[in-house]
Amino acid sequence: MTFLIRQIALKASGEEIVRATTVEGDTITIGRDASCDIHLPDLAVDPRHARAVMKDGELFVESIADQPFEVNGRSVNRRAIDLSRGAELTFGGHRINVERGEGGVPVFTVRRVEAISDVSEEKDLGSVYTLKGLMPGKRMSAWGFAILVLLACLAWPIGAYVTHKGEKERGSGYHGDEIWSSGDLTLAHEKLKDDCQACHVDAFVAVRDNACMTCHEDDAHAHIAGLAANDATARLVAARGEPGPFGQFQRAVAEGFNRPAGRCVECHIEHTGAGAMEATPQKFCTDCHDGMSKRLPDTKLPDASDFGTGHPEFHPALVVEPGNKPVFQRVALTKNTREDSGLKFTHAEHMSKAGGVAQMVRRRPGEYDGRDAMQCADCHTLDSTKVRFEPVKMEESCQSCHALGLEMVDGTTRTLRHGKPELVAADLRAFYRSGNPPRPASLSGMSRRSPGDGASQRTARDFARAVQFFPARADGAVTRVFSKGGACYDCHVVTRDGPAVTNGFDIVPAVQNDRYFEKGWFTHDAHSKYECTDCHVEATRSNDAGRVMIPGLGGEGGCRTCHVGGTGASLAKVNHPVESDCAMCHDYHADDGPPWMAKPKRTVAGADRPKSLRQVSLR
Repeated sequence: MTFLIRQIALKASGEEIVRATTVEGDTITIGRDASCDIHLPDLAVDPRHARAVMKDGELFVESIADQPFEVNGRSVNRRAIDLSRGAELTFGGHRINVERGEGGVPVFTVRRVEAISDVSEEKDLGSVYTLKGLMPGKRMSAWGFAILVLLACLAWPIGAYVTHKGEKERGSGYHGDEIWSSGDLTLAHEKLKDDCQACHVDAFVAVRDNACMTCHEDDAHAHIAGLAANDATARLVAARGEPGPFGQFQRAVAEGFNRPAGRCVECHIEHTGAGAMEATPQKFCTDCHDGMSKRLPDTKLPDASDFGTGHPEFHPALVVEPGNKPVFQRVALTKNTREDSGLKFTHAEHMSKAGGVAQMVRRRPGEYDGRDAMQCADCHTLDSTKVRFEPVKMEESCQSCHALGLEMVDGTTRTLRHGKPELVAADLRAFYRSGNPPRPASLSGMSRRSPGDGASQRTARDFARAVQFFPARADGAVTRVFSKGGACYDCHVVTRDGPAVTNGFDIVPAVQNDRYFEKGWFTHDAHSKYECTDCHVEATRSNDAGRVMIPGLGGEGGCRTCHVGGTGASLAKVNHPVESDCAMCHDYHADDGPPWMAKPKRTVAGADRPKSLRQVSLR
């Protein structure tokens, strides 16, 4: 059996809207419950008020919970309906006309005819059972929330700023201008969390570089050396090139809101969370350095886009003039690049498994653990930071083989003093002055001699002459120690501009280069799982004392053997690719610390390290 239900609603203009549905079965339910076939949203109607049953071709309507309803104006609990004549059912404020439709289908036409509450006008069914009548209207709510937002997000923060202006410590508690904060300060600036005006000096003005320099005067510098701050900023902006139409629009909007380009905070992003400050993304670097030679034709910097695919060869700072004030110069690293350290030391000779050094190692198994040759660790020791190596000292690494013994005194070896040419010469001269030539046996009273006094007199005269000129042999000893084959000559560069005490000889002070990459960062600790010769491949085969042992960008043992850059990991074919963006090796403000980590203040020894007198300008 099929029932046809027609729900009629009225538009504001009075036009009817009819929604017809069909229900299959012999029974339909009527009530306030939404699950009823005829849903009547009226509190005067029970959730399940009545049901209509079609039985033997006749329609019966009966109450489910003994709650009456009206049929043609009369209150009943059950009534049979003649479909040929029809009937009008009343449930609360709704009327249902029942009649026979086409094909004998019972048709229920539902219409709301009375107000649901005690108000005379009809109400929207969707809002009858809500709190809409107790709340302000949409317009009033919109104005109210707009005023609340202005007070909470503008007036309150401005008031907090004005109230505490000039105060370094505002005390604990929540302050209104914290609403504008985009996040917590990083660990580097954590102590400034209660002193917003240390950086945000003026209201509605973006952080300027002079605010940064208030604290970072000692550890920060202009990105472009040799230029004033304004000129450096203008050149940085020019290095990026002219943006496209949308980029120009963005720049105009930023400048309109007091956010000029080229400021410190464009790379050093703050309020990113209570952790370490995030490393600068590679894009910030390549925006300027990729193709910069076309935008700045006068630049001396080569273009750099990615370490794995577009990076210039290294230019380490090498010693070009050793001495007490050595001169360092940045030189392109090639196979023929040499460094003048003032030493004649060769690595291959000392690490060879054949020759005199290897034989000495084998004769001293206790010291060298029974090895066939020397190893790098025999002389080179990592410092406490495991970043670089301690300077090689003669007394600890060399003297066990290259002894400077002069004489043996009661079982103790008297040695020449290393590193002091004047004292070496003085010790030799004192040694020859302190003694006499061996006394001839003929002058002894117990010895046999030729008859007569003539032989004794001749012997006495010769001995007296030897005693007088014996100290002069010191000059020969001094000359020999500084000449070819001497103790000093074999390892050091000897010159002829020394003082008289050394017979005019002098030694060029040796210089050990402790940092080759002044503009980059490298740590040995991160490479501890590799052998030294994996990178320093020339150490086992170079007999050139001036050969630079540090690896280059590519080639055998080069950095690209593992480091493939920030975007080149998919292009490079290496066994263990290491993603390496700019921030891994480069720091905006380079010093002795690693990039983007807490850096100890530069020590006096590091600060006094002689700088290059002929270093190429990087501007």
